Amino acid sequence: MKLGQSVHKLTLETINKMKKYYQHFLQDPPQGSLFRAKTKNAVITAYKSGKVLFQGASPEAEAGKWMNKQQVPKSQQKVTSQKTSLYTPPLTLFNNSHIGSDEAGTGDYFGPITVACTYVKKEQIAALSELGVKDSKNISDEQIRKLSKEIIKSRLPYSLLVLRNEKYNKLQKKGWSQGKMKAMLHHHAIKNLQQKINNQPLKGILIDQFCEPSLYKKYISSEKESLSAKTYFITKAESYSLAVAAGSIIARASFLNEMDKLSKKIGVPLQKGASYLVDQTIANIIKKRGKQVLHTCAKTHFANTNKAKKYL
Repeated sequence: MKLGQSVHKLTLETINKMKKYYQHFLQDPPQGSLFRAKTKNAVITAYKSGKVLFQGASPEAEAGKWMNKQQVPKSQQKVTSQKTSLYTPPLTLFNNSHIGSDEAGTGDYFGPITVACTYVKKEQIAALSELGVKDSKNISDEQIRKLSKEIIKSRLPYSLLVLRNEKYNKLQKKGWSQGKMKAMLHHHAIKNLQQKINNQPLKGILIDQFCEPSLYKKYISSEKESLSAKTYFITKAESYSLAVAAGSIIARASFLNEMDKLSKKIGVPLQKGASYLVDQTIANIIKKRGKQVLHTCAKTHFANTNKAKKYL
């Protein structure tokens, strides 16, 4: 069975009714959302914008329960639709032995990009769930560090790659987009892990989708690499796959550790994200250490580099 995905624009009144209707199916909501629920048909995520994402075996069947219960013009109701494709994972993948890959640090001005993938056997899935493995975005940094250690301690096969800032900035000046960097990191982390697990049972490989699969293939083919068989892509993959969720936790913990090291090395506590607090931190670093040091701790092509000038 294949997964499908669709997005619909619904009224706030309808969304509130949905939340009450799904009260026994609610899960931890992602940032910026009003609620998330999981049924046998789909995972339903409602956002503050009024858009509701349906992902699963029968997304339209679940969406159909609500489309006729509100006064929204049909032309506005359906926003997008993602049909199943060669790269859409079968539902059976999530409960079988598979590799899952995710990254951290891509939207942060300071710090590296980290990518981690894990190999989870079918019989390990329940234990990982019991351990508390889930989407790292819904876990505190303190818990991320603890869970990462527990995952590694359990001897779950994994591969971790860190693209530090000096190399990142060199590749960016060379013409590499961040998308290409991420694609190559995922690709090599997965290859490393495949070598580690040898002939272990493997139903497939799942990558948390950050670009269209065709573009991912283009990125790696430009470096004379090719996609492994049974490689799948889906957005918010960590909500479906414990292998991706475990990879996400390891990647995030690595990013946090790297930020600690850089803060100590630079002598200034580095801010996560890309807010005005980051701009102020950049100005502080330039005053204390000079602008050149940013190449060792930051993604210097981000707009924050110029925004920091007003604090100098």
